[in-house]
Amino acid sequence: METANIFEIPDLRPLGRFHPASARAAGVLPLFWACSGWEVRFTGSALEVLLEADYQDMAPWIAVDINGAPVLRAPAARGQSALLLFQGMNAGTVKHVRFWKDTQPMGQDGDIRHCLRVRGLRWQGGEFLPLPAPACRLEFIGDSLTSGEGILGAREEVDWTPVLFHPSQGWPRLTADLMNAEFRLVSQSGWGIRSGWNNDPRHALPDWYEPVCATAGETDRRLGAQENYDFASWRPDAIVINLGTNDAAAMDISAWHDPGGARFKQEDTPAGRRLVEEGALAFLHKLRRLNPGARLVWAYGMAGDALRPQLEGAVERFREETGDPAVYYLPLPAAAEAELGSRRHPGPAAHQAAAQTAAAFLREVL
Repeated sequence: METANIFEIPDLRPLGRFHPASARAAGVLPLFWACSGWEVRFTGSALEVLLEADYQDMAPWIAVDINGAPVLRAPAARGQSALLLFQGMNAGTVKHVRFWKDTQPMGQDGDIRHCLRVRGLRWQGGEFLPLPAPACRLEFIGDSLTSGEGILGAREEVDWTPVLFHPSQGWPRLTADLMNAEFRLVSQSGWGIRSGWNNDPRHALPDWYEPVCATAGETDRRLGAQENYDFASWRPDAIVINLGTNDAAAMDISAWHDPGGARFKQEDTPAGRRLVEEGALAFLHKLRRLNPGARLVWAYGMAGDALRPQLEGAVERFREETGDPAVYYLPLPAAAEAELGSRRHPGPAAHQAAAQTAAAFLREVL
C-alpha cells in the first residue's frame, strides 16, 4: 500500500476552515468546525485515513460517505490511528469519498483537549482524479439545529453527548447536496445572537465569527484556530444564518451570573426584543463587510419562531440602510411533534423538510 501526507494527495479538496500556514507547518489538516474534512475521487480498491485525536470525555466522531451514501460513522481513537474506510472494492471504478468531522467544536463546552487532525492517506492501487467544481459555495451559521444535535438516538434520549450529534446528515449538508454545492458550517449548540440559551453573553456567535475557529480547544491553538480567517480564500455564494432560537429560550429562564458578580438577562419585552433585532442587524453588517457579494439569508423557524418579527425587521432595516437587495428572510418549516428526534430536537424528517425548503429558495436567488 502507498502512503502520503494529506497535503501531498493529488486532487484532494480540504473541507472547512483552517489556517493553511499553521497546518502545513505541522503536517496535519486540523478539523475544527462540524463537517470539516476532505473529499477525493479515487479508483483504487482500499483506502485508509491516518488520524490523530484527543479528548477528555467528548470524543470527535467522524462520518464517511461514498458516492453520496453513508458507509461509516465512528468515534476517533485517542492518539494516532489508522482508520479503514473501505477495502475489497473493484479497482478502476470511481469512488467519490467524503470524510467529515461529525462533531462540533467542544472547547467551549468543557473539553479543551477535544481535537481531530488528518495526517494522511494510505491506499491500494488506483489513482486520485480531479474533482468537479461545485455549482456554488454555501456557508451555514447556526446553533444546535445546524450542528445536527438530536438527529441520532431514540426520542427519549436526553443526554448532551456527541453521540447524538450528526451534522453530516443535517439540513445544511442535505441542502448543499441538493444544490451540488461545497459547504461549510460555523455552528455551536446552545449559542445565539446576543447570548446562549442560558443567558451567557459569552456565547453570542457573531462575536466569534472572524477567527478561524475561536471556539476550538486549547490544543488547537498552535494549529491556527485563533488566527483571523482569510475570507478572501473561500468566497461563499450564499450565507445562511440560523440563529435566534436560543435567544428566545433565554428570555424564558433566569439570568446568567458569573463568579465576579456580572449579570446578563435577555428580557421578553419590547426593549429586549429590540436588542435582538439590533444584534441581528449588526451581524448582517459584519457578514456583508467580510463576505462581499454573498447572498445573506436569515433562515428561522425549525424549533419555534417567537423572534420572527425581530429577525424580519433586521433584514428589512439592513436593506433600507444599505440599499443592498441580496439579503433575505426565509421561514423554515417547523418540526412537528412526530418529527422530533432525541433531546426534543428536530429529527431526520424535519431536516429533510428544511433542506428542501432552503434549496428551493437558494435556487431562486442564486
